[in-house]
Amino acid sequence: MNSKMKKVIAIGLTAMTVLGLTGCGAGSKSDLEYVKDKGELIVGLDDTFAPMGFRDKDNKLIGFDIDLAKAVTKEMGIKVKFRPIDWSAKEGELKSKNIDCVWNGMSATPDRQKSMSLSKKYLQNRILIMSLAPNVKVNSADDLKNMKLGTQADSAALEAIKKDDKYKEFKDNVSEYKTYDEAILDMKAGRVQAVAIDEVYAIYNNKNKDTLYESPFNFGADYYAVGFRKGDKKLTAEVNKAFKAVIDSGEAQKISEKWFGKNMVVFEGYDK
Repeated sequence: MNSKMKKVIAIGLTAMTVLGLTGCGAGSKSDLEYVKDKGELIVGLDDTFAPMGFRDKDNKLIGFDIDLAKAVTKEMGIKVKFRPIDWSAKEGELKSKNIDCVWNGMSATPDRQKSMSLSKKYLQNRILIMSLAPNVKVNSADDLKNMKLGTQADSAALEAIKKDDKYKEFKDNVSEYKTYDEAILDMKAGRVQAVAIDEVYAIYNNKNKDTLYESPFNFGADYYAVGFRKGDKKLTAEVNKAFKAVIDSGEAQKISEKWFGKNMVVFEGYDK
């Protein structure tokens, strides 16, 4: 190998080394630094989920999670940007960095604990059974063997229903709808006798639409959390820190009172 060729190879190797080091430097930037450098947290959401994040009559984005995200990011010293997404593609939106987190009444399920870095649980929801008349009551899961029940497909309510010990005995009586509103419309038409829905939506519905009556039996608690990219531990910790500050100041409770008429805010970790 002549000296000229050796020189070319040496230059090439040096360039590759420099590029490699540069790449490592860029890649070593933490998720928190990435967001801080941008100066904003991009929140992915389904902008049709009242009262968590939805459009008012003027097409303005409002809701409990909207107000809470604004308060938390203000505490962090950054701005917040809301980006509507296809809910079924939320994990992909996170991985592609089209969004920095999913913050939209998202249930803190065991599967999501595995696929995402979750904030602490910030709201305790329940999955209720509601009807149009006070005399239509579900006292136990056994009653659902003789009653048509509607709920939203791919919802926390449907997930809770399927986890019930008696589900196999009443599953043929469960009808799935695109939205809770469609399930309620079918209840009005008499095709189902009751609906299983999130407590947060039941409160919003009773305040703004129809009066629904709660049955004694329900499918239990359902906690909400913010979802980040798997491995985004520093950003998750920073948001948790800001969450605690907003809760300790009483601001989170005020936001809850505004949307639900009561305090539904919690700050809880996960069982190991």
